[in-house]
Amino acid sequence: MGTAQDKLVDGLYGLGWAGVKKLPEPAAVALGRRIADFAWKRRGKSVLRLESNLARVVPDAGPERLRELSKAGMRSYMRYWMESFRLPTMDPKRFGTDVEFQDEHLLREALASGRGVVVALPHLANWDLAGAWAIGHIGVPFTTVAERLKPETLYDRFVAYRESLGMEVLPHSGGAAFGTLARRLRSGGLVCLVADRDLSASGVEVDFFGAKARMPAGPALLAQQTGAVLLPATLHYGDTPKMHGRIHPEVEVPRAGTRTEKTTVMTQAVADAFAWGIAEHPEDWHMLQRLWLEDLEDQGERAQ
Repeated sequence: MGTAQDKLVDGLYGLGWAGVKKLPEPAAVALGRRIADFAWKRRGKSVLRLESNLARVVPDAGPERLRELSKAGMRSYMRYWMESFRLPTMDPKRFGTDVEFQDEHLLREALASGRGVVVALPHLANWDLAGAWAIGHIGVPFTTVAERLKPETLYDRFVAYRESLGMEVLPHSGGAAFGTLARRLRSGGLVCLVADRDLSASGVEVDFFGAKARMPAGPALLAQQTGAVLLPATLHYGDTPKMHGRIHPEVEVPRAGTRTEKTTVMTQAVADAFAWGIAEHPEDWHMLQRLWLEDLEDQGERAQ
């Protein structure tokens, strides 16, 4: 049985899915902006954390610039939600016109090789829309992993929503996901993983904007174990309704070193690609949680 708060949260998301998808697109865009601006003006924990994260990404930004970036960041974040609520009702033909990837040929060539492909993305712009693009425009279904959300009914809504777009969604917890992902890759399939925040506390330590952070080892380990092509990808919004992205060059498995050493080198290369995309478009990075080890340690000290 969920708590009253869990039921309220699930009910609100349910209203979003049921209501926003019925709105005309301009009305949904305007609603998203109003909600974002309201949340930004309240200066809650999520907004303050976003500004703290952005301060690492744009170290020369003063308070006024950080506030501008966080306001744009909240608008970008709500744009993600408005788009996501509407995705199941969108014409799949739009994915070829509403989404444009630089170096798309790298993904197509990797898929044609038959080795299997792991695409690793950060929380930039709309990764669900990128997934819908892969299915609707490239014509390739894929498998992904989702964090178990609370309440459980909310997680079920997320899974049902993503599966309605053609994705295979595995739970992050439980330990069986890695084996399933490996099987999909060995059969030449596509796996897409959001990989800029470690949810297991056993990730790989990387240098990220001049400080230490942990990122998931999964993409690098899958590439090593299955021979799949590992491609980082970054996304951003523009001044138009179109979303843009870039497929970065393959992160190859080093020839020498232990598995741990290889994983560290590969994960750092993925982090460097993420950093490039985030630095280019910091307002589209939806990181409203603690990420850097220093911040996580500070949180632990305050909790004692």
